Amino acid sequence: MSCGEPHETDCSEVLDHLYEFLDREMPDADCTKFEHHFEECSPCLEKYGLEQAVKKLVKRCCGHDDVPSDLRDKVMGRIDLIRSGQSVPDGDVTAAADGS
Repeated sequence: MSCGEPHETDCSEVLDHLYEFLDREMPDADCTKFEHHFEECSPCLEKYGLEQAVKKLVKRCCGHDDVPSDLRDKVMGRIDLIRSGQSVPDGDVTAAADGS
């Protein structure tokens, strides 16, 4: 998606990293770039608002379920592998967590 207007930060970059922005999992400088982009790009601002609303709804409806600690550890381990660039073994994390 693109609004067709030139921006310092391209719409596709903003949308590709929208959840990192929503979760504040990016450097402050990048957050500032995204905030500036939203000020001048109404389609991206609309998408941001929609995703923010969905995230709040999911948290309200599902945020009270406890995640088994072993499942959380396996998921976090897989995330660490991906971030470090290592190959990730095939298989379903949830199946491994329930002993399947």
